[in-house]
Amino acid sequence: MARIKYYYDTDTCKYERVRVTKWDVFLNASGFLAVCLIFAFLIFFVAYNYFDSPKERVLLKENKELKQKYKILDDRMKEVDQILLALQERDDNVYRTIFEAEPIPTSIRSAGVGGVNRYKDLLAEDLEQEELIIKATERLDKLKQKMYIQTRSYDRLIELAKNKEKLWASIPAIQPVSNKELKRLSSGFGMRMHPILKRKIRHHGFDYSAPRGTPIYATGDGVVKKLRRNGAYGIQVMIDHGYGYMTRYAHMQKYIVKRGQKVKRGQCIGYVGNTGRSTAPHLHYEVLKNNKPVNPINYIFQGITPEEYDELLKLASIENQSLS
Repeated sequence: MARIKYYYDTDTCKYERVRVTKWDVFLNASGFLAVCLIFAFLIFFVAYNYFDSPKERVLLKENKELKQKYKILDDRMKEVDQILLALQERDDNVYRTIFEAEPIPTSIRSAGVGGVNRYKDLLAEDLEQEELIIKATERLDKLKQKMYIQTRSYDRLIELAKNKEKLWASIPAIQPVSNKELKRLSSGFGMRMHPILKRKIRHHGFDYSAPRGTPIYATGDGVVKKLRRNGAYGIQVMIDHGYGYMTRYAHMQKYIVKRGQKVKRGQCIGYVGNTGRSTAPHLHYEVLKNNKPVNPINYIFQGITPEEYDELLKLASIENQSLS
């Protein structure tokens, strides 16, 4: 039962019964509801801002794990970047130096990986960690670009290595006649007294004195370029070794090769003679680099010891008379 309330009326000096109207009930109920709503709002505000819901706690845990994984990924990318940098430095400063190739320009190694719209798909997805994801994707793309450039560089190095092997085989690196005792080099490169003109002129090669019929050997791999029988050089052979190198073998008794024939280093191409403008049987031997005569002593490095090379150097520097 509802409690009955009374109040003391001073006019009648009696206790009168309190009459509760519907309006009073409405006001009381409204006030109570208003207070409840205020407390509910305060509780919700405190709970929302200072306490995590179970779902939020799960999401926070997952977010923390993702950040940890991203940090691990970021560290791995830094390690890969450092390894790649070391490979690039070794490529530019070691491998390309050995093969006499120009280093890859920094502008190419650091080239961009796309335009401003490259990551528009990620922007369209309205991701929470948009900047973080775009940054990681961009770093991965740069690593892929650098790795691709480095791979192409290694392909080029393989090609250079193959060409280098061919180059070393082609360089005129041995003496054109057997000269184990180092006694056959009679005249070197440079200003020499001409035996016929009787004045000093530039001698463009080496003169090897040897009996007629002494075998003459190709000093490097190449292709027979010219064969001649007349002129000051008499019977001569010229071999194109590629890479700008050519050799001339003059005053021969005869040659045993044909124009266009491929020859190997150490292959006999003819025999010593006394043809052309010559005063005695000998071989006039020249090395030409880009059609300019160069000192053959700089290219004799195979089949002799350092001591023998020093002796050849001394013999080549003596200003004696040439034989042609």
